[in-house]
Amino acid sequence: MDDGLFRDPPPVTVENEGGSSPIVLLCEHASRFIPPAYAGLGLDEPDLSRHIAWDIGAAELARGLARRLDAPLVLGGYSRLLVDCNRPLSSPTLMPTVSETTRIPGNQDLSDAERARRIAGIFTPFQDAAAALLDARAARGVRSTVVGVHTFTPVFDGFVRPWFAGVLYGRAVAFGERLLAALGGPSETIAANEPYRIDGADYTIPVHGDARGLDAVLLEIRNDLVGDPAGVESWADRVAQALLHSVR
Repeated sequence: MDDGLFRDPPPVTVENEGGSSPIVLLCEHASRFIPPAYAGLGLDEPDLSRHIAWDIGAAELARGLARRLDAPLVLGGYSRLLVDCNRPLSSPTLMPTVSETTRIPGNQDLSDAERARRIAGIFTPFQDAAAALLDARAARGVRSTVVGVHTFTPVFDGFVRPWFAGVLYGRAVAFGERLLAALGGPSETIAANEPYRIDGADYTIPVHGDARGLDAVLLEIRNDLVGDPAGVESWADRVAQALLHSVR
């Protein structure tokens, strides 16, 4: 189903596709854009600027990493409130009816046709672009390391999160532990598998990483630390150096 609703902006953008780095960056929650036809899914601007609509600072951080590492980068073009590109199709939060404690009016009682429209228009193009990039690199004999770039809110559902950053991993335990150590680990308030874990609710790491036998992690940086250009530059420097020391 392609009715043109999700063409401007495109649902996915691949930047620096021919980058020389072994690292492939994916940023599923890069944008908060919702087409005018959806009337903000019934939410006001203050809510659409919050973490529920996107990962604040993630796109800027991912681009900073891509520049420093000469890495290819896959960026999502629409708000995760429409469809979350880091969720399997069976997930109840693929098109959330409630995000944290906020009810999403435009996602209540979605028809099968509307769900199919969003999947075909946003979700599938993102996954196809990521898969095509990894396939092309494999065909050239280039092994990839998958890194998802995310940010998280300092307070979630009333809980003050004590971490500056987290490194999330599934099967890539050795890579995840090396990266965690390179970033400073618990002594620098950086945790393994916090504030989330890679489980049945995720897509990028299990599908684009673990299922291919590739090292894969998801980075989570607290969003107030990358809320301005200085913070983005500082964390991009830090994470880029840590990745260079961790990739084998």
